[in-house]
Amino acid sequence: MSLAGQTAFVTGGSRGIGRAICIALAEQGAGVAFCHADDPQAVETLAEINALTEGYSFACDVSNEDDVEAFFVKSEQALGVATILVNNAGILKEAPLAQTAVQDFDRVIAVNLRGAFLASRAFVRRTTSGRIICIASDLGVLGREHMVAYCASKGAIISMTRSMAHEFSPDILVNAVAPGSVATDMTKPESMSPEALAKDLATPLARFGEPEEIASMVSYLAGPDSKFITGQCFGVNGGSVMH
Repeated sequence: MSLAGQTAFVTGGSRGIGRAICIALAEQGAGVAFCHADDPQAVETLAEINALTEGYSFACDVSNEDDVEAFFVKSEQALGVATILVNNAGILKEAPLAQTAVQDFDRVIAVNLRGAFLASRAFVRRTTSGRIICIASDLGVLGREHMVAYCASKGAIISMTRSMAHEFSPDILVNAVAPGSVATDMTKPESMSPEALAKDLATPLARFGEPEEIASMVSYLAGPDSKFITGQCFGVNGGSVMH
């Protein structure tokens, strides 16, 4: 129970990697509030959290400033001021650059990058010490065809993490986790073309990751054993990117 007495706010926490993060933090004793895009699965996730610790969920659009502020206000009323923030909310649009609509590009940037900015700003306005953990992607380093908006947003998340680490150290430690291919609703191996699947499996470990494997790194970065770490991007990726 290394996070007993802590309160974690997680964006995009109802399913996939976000859900696994919420459960992992709850298992370590933190109170957990998460927001979601009006997802029916949030009810089940909240029930799992409440079986372990105090939990709260809130439907919001993380790209909307008023929604993010409301998420923080309501979550604070339920659980208290956050000491841990996990910027996890993200979407993916795949299309060739020439066929990418401006509104699709803008929406990916708004959710993935603007959402992390808004939540981080709300956190540092309220919290004098704690942890911010941003979920990036190995594609923010590697890039990939037909995914220009997603890759751009995740590369920017890594840069934003480093900038915040400089600005808020030593009181708030800021790190990123960059998953490789993970089996979630957003990236289902069974729905991929053989070509795309082969590309995602072309790593030293030759498999998809599990959401819980990403959550384990987040839980470590949120805990007391990571107090000499800031400004880093940890690749939990099966070896797709090696530093």
